[in-house]
Amino acid sequence: MAETNLYLPYFDKLIQQFSQNNAQTAEIVAAFGRHVHWGYWENPKEADGSVSNFAIAAEELCRRVCDSGNIKDGHSLLDAGCGFGGTIASLNERFHNMSLVGINIDERQLDRAKSEVKAINSNTIEFVQGDACQLPFDDASFDVVLAVECIFHFPSRQRFFQEAKRVLKPGGKLAISDFVPILLSYQVVNFIVKLLMLNSTISETYGNVDSTFTLNTYRQLAQETGFILASQEDITANTLPTYPVVKRLFGQMGGESDEVATAQVELLSQLRLLRYQILSFQSV
Repeated sequence: MAETNLYLPYFDKLIQQFSQNNAQTAEIVAAFGRHVHWGYWENPKEADGSVSNFAIAAEELCRRVCDSGNIKDGHSLLDAGCGFGGTIASLNERFHNMSLVGINIDERQLDRAKSEVKAINSNTIEFVQGDACQLPFDDASFDVVLAVECIFHFPSRQRFFQEAKRVLKPGGKLAISDFVPILLSYQVVNFIVKLLMLNSTISETYGNVDSTFTLNTYRQLAQETGFILASQEDITANTLPTYPVVKRLFGQMGGESDEVATAQVELLSQLRLLRYQILSFQSV
């Protein structure tokens, strides 16, 4: 494994849980064994708080991000920050004759992905250990690049966009999901974060997180790196039922501080200061 400075406390806890064999582990695996991201509910009032309902919502969020990339049969696709391979698994089930590549900096996550996701539908699948900001692929290798709820962990969004532009074929698509502060509240969010010392609490659970990129900053970054913003969807309200489920599961794992950190992100989202956005970019 390449030398990396990994700081992903929530993945550490999940991987430890997966190694145990009890009823609690079964529920954790059901929730996070495929996707490790928030869920999407078309009608949030219909969320019932169950793990099975959350798992369906997490799959739906994955699909919405993928659909924003206009993925087709036969495409070559890179999933950056692929986690346990859930997005690759979803695409593998939905499409045919695709070349599906997942990259992640954490070999432990890739080990699970390799064991859980097997190619079907005449697709090919490869999981690669590497840095999303230094992609080990040739120029013009992919039709679509994805980054589902992980770009805030990357050392540099600019370097990632530059690398995505390099490995995309002409006219290719980059689709991401991210927690995006609204422009007018950016200073307010920073004030609240500093006042309540949220950064340290959140980082103790979720690792190094940068949620400072506004929509305008993304537009500027796209222009600087050879993209245009092709679509934007604010799904904040549709993700809110995620929080009670995640807080409960963290509680079961004995993570009281993790419950607090998740509640803090929940508050910023409920106040609409931090918006969950699906963004797609066209290479130009």
